[in-house]
Amino acid sequence: MPKIIEKVTSHKRWKLAIKTIPFVAVIILLKLAAHYFGWELLSLNSLFTAIISANIFLIGFLISGVLVDYKESEKLPGDLASSLATMADEGFILYRTKKSKESLEYLKDLVQFNKKLIDWFYKKEKTDSLLDQLFSFNNYFLAFESQTQANFIARLKQEQSLIRKIIIRIHTIRETSFLGTGYAIVEIITFVLVVGMVFIKIDPLYESFFFVSFVSFILIYMIYFIKDLDNPFGYDLKESLVEEVSLKPLFDSQRRIRINIKGIVSG
Repeated sequence: MPKIIEKVTSHKRWKLAIKTIPFVAVIILLKLAAHYFGWELLSLNSLFTAIISANIFLIGFLISGVLVDYKESEKLPGDLASSLATMADEGFILYRTKKSKESLEYLKDLVQFNKKLIDWFYKKEKTDSLLDQLFSFNNYFLAFESQTQANFIARLKQEQSLIRKIIIRIHTIRETSFLGTGYAIVEIITFVLVVGMVFIKIDPLYESFFFVSFVSFILIYMIYFIKDLDNPFGYDLKESLVEEVSLKPLFDSQRRIRINIKGIVSG
């Protein structure tokens, strides 16, 4: 199993590079055609290199912006799993002490909510539906009022509120693109630079191929990288599964709650 995971991770690591290489190959073919037919009418000067530097600066600005959301997003599945585990703990305690039928049903619904939460990340569930089920836990909290202390209900409501806050935050992150106009200007400048490099005369020819392919690869790769990083929850996008946040904490929490339910029922 570890070897399989390692192979999958390695494949994802090179996926953007593999996706970029065909564009670079086309650019090299165009460069070869421009050289063969004598279309290299531009000369390499300091203004052109300054434009490359400006484009790299813009790319760095976009990366720094999306990286903030990405670093925050890394923590969110773990925070969700932690809140679900805390809510489950309170249900287990209540069932152990009171043998409450409502607490057992509550735990089963919590497992179902965990599954629904994972499906929501893959866009198999709608946000409104998920929030409605989260709201429905209030019915259990009302039933628990006669079975336990008020601070018990307060802890459950606190975790419920935290889960709702995280769900809304994730929904906002994955539905909002960071500086769409910034992407547009970077793409325009990159396109102009690539076209310019095709028609710039650089001698000798092998140096021309090297610099054109290298600069083109870096610029196109970074555009793909920023777009992928901008949506760390794009699990439903097959072409975008490169830099997604791990949902392992949620799968683990679902498994643990199920095991514990079987344990208390059989016990």
